[in-house]
Amino acid sequence: MPTSLYLADGRANTTFSAVMLGVQASVLHRQLSLEQLLTLIRGGSPLWIRVSGFGQPHRIATVLEACGVPEVFTPLVLDTPQATRLDSLGEVIALVLHRLRFAVDPMNLVSDQVSMVLTRRVLISIEEAPTQEPFPSLTDWLLQKSPAASAEDLDDLLHYLVDHLLDGIFPMLEQMASRLDDLEEVALRDPKPRVLNRAYQLRTNLRRIRQQLWPLRHQILLFLRQNQPVMGPDGLLGFQEMAQNVEQIFESCEILRHQCDAVTEAHMASSGNRMNQIMKTLTIVSTIFAPLTFIAGIYGMNFSNMPELDWRYGYIAALLLMGAIATIQTGMLWRRGWFEDWTGSRR
Repeated sequence: MPTSLYLADGRANTTFSAVMLGVQASVLHRQLSLEQLLTLIRGGSPLWIRVSGFGQPHRIATVLEACGVPEVFTPLVLDTPQATRLDSLGEVIALVLHRLRFAVDPMNLVSDQVSMVLTRRVLISIEEAPTQEPFPSLTDWLLQKSPAASAEDLDDLLHYLVDHLLDGIFPMLEQMASRLDDLEEVALRDPKPRVLNRAYQLRTNLRRIRQQLWPLRHQILLFLRQNQPVMGPDGLLGFQEMAQNVEQIFESCEILRHQCDAVTEAHMASSGNRMNQIMKTLTIVSTIFAPLTFIAGIYGMNFSNMPELDWRYGYIAALLLMGAIATIQTGMLWRRGWFEDWTGSRR
């Protein structure tokens, strides 16, 4: 699970912004103070309140209270680390997800918590890690939407936010699949311990993704069976699509997990082939030099009655005999394919 985000010796500072859904057009209010935001809430217009940073949780709790969110939801959306959850009580829906992304080292996975609360008139998104613009694509779409969005569109906006977080996982899985393909090729061509280490890191990342989404898999199905007065037909349809996206992510993670196993098996098979090649080379050397050592050992004995020792051409004859035996053995092993390299690179 992710831990609290710390910046400059503390959690990220809390900032507020809001998108007011007007009759003619939506209006974006940036860098709002707490008092200005409370004034907008009292105005009664439909709002998408965007909170960045958990540095001042008491200010966020004040906003939740002003929006009529029951106090029981406050620790759910503010405490970190928090497991992925989808809860509802009366006309309030609370959802906790985690935005996943790669760190500077693409083998490491980073996640930050994103909490969302939906009521009749207000949608609140709370991001643990501040960004330059919270959900910029959705904000632009909302500002340019014609006709302008209304309170009935807040449930659609909620599932758009969730889809935005889930859709960001698919490119990550594609990058992992590409890395696993490269690792499998390297494991066959040049098996080294670092290949297994990288495969293990990718397996760990996949396990974390599954752990982050596992609670959501069941809770969405349970949520769809309940009668939610805040959700309209389009919003419920969006949650059904969300359940399908979660299922696709799980299937992709399962496929990639098997691919991690394939990398490990390829590494072990390639390492076994290289070891066999080494043993085969040692066997060839031993086979060729064993009879030569035998001949040298015979003529190295200190017996006085050895006729060849007094022979003028005995030394040359012994060398020629050794060379002939080595040549014959090398030719026989060559014809049997012993000199073929079974660990050659795949092209």
